[in-house]
Amino acid sequence: MNGREQPRRLGRGLAALLGEVAAPSLVGAPTVQSLPVELLEPSPFQPRREMDAEALNELSASIAQRGILQPLLVRPHPEHAERYQIIAGERRWRAAQKVALHEVPVLVRALSDTDAMAAGLVENLQREDLNPVEEAEGFRRLLDEFKMTQDALGAAIGKSRAHVGNMVRMLKLPPPVLALVRDGSLSAGHARAVMMHADPIKAARHVVDKHLSVRQTEQFVEQAGRSIKDQVLRRPPPPSSNTDTEALEEQLSEKLGLRVRVSFNGKGGAININYDSLDQLDTLLALLNG
Repeated sequence: MNGREQPRRLGRGLAALLGEVAAPSLVGAPTVQSLPVELLEPSPFQPRREMDAEALNELSASIAQRGILQPLLVRPHPEHAERYQIIAGERRWRAAQKVALHEVPVLVRALSDTDAMAAGLVENLQREDLNPVEEAEGFRRLLDEFKMTQDALGAAIGKSRAHVGNMVRMLKLPPPVLALVRDGSLSAGHARAVMMHADPIKAARHVVDKHLSVRQTEQFVEQAGRSIKDQVLRRPPPPSSNTDTEALEEQLSEKLGLRVRVSFNGKGGAININYDSLDQLDTLLALLNG
């Protein structure tokens, strides 16, 4: 990871949530002030669980050479006067202490708990500092503790409602599978796929052992599901479709980008649309809703 600091703009969603005053400013702007490091403390809403020691050392070296280029975002401590909680910039605060800086530049904003957590989450997402489980846990806290809707949260962090829902749903996976996501052995896409398997732990281990891609994982889970269904129902393979039905299936499959099966009994029948992931389901619903 590169330890250099690069000023980043918060997305429109966060600006709408916190107001334009929450956007980072360059050092020297009128609203920036310096505060002693001992008056600052990490936010209880920090979504990141771990900080990479090597990356922190690189950041410390960068700060020792050029100083802190982007101020920390802090809020007055809700319980202790003259103290502050760090909303965005905890890594800069820790790195500054490693090179014995006594003061750091800050922007002080009076933020509510909800806004403080949203700001911290967005800051980490923009810097790509969170693993998928930490991201999902941050989403769930905002939804559960602060009663945000998925639509409002998606707008605040610049993500779709479907992305928010998929990430939170991933937390239903067993702890051993989430541990593989935390350490990078599985991606969020892998996690969403193995969630559909009858034994997610077994499936996840198979995916890691075989180094399957997300698409291969979806196919593996789908095949496993078909095998189980065939064993339970003991049904023979479906009969071959006639030429007209096959042509209709091909047309619909091409239009929807999904596998489509059409059955016809002479009077009526059914259309079966298969999707391999929740993202494909969202796309299908969007098409059906116009």
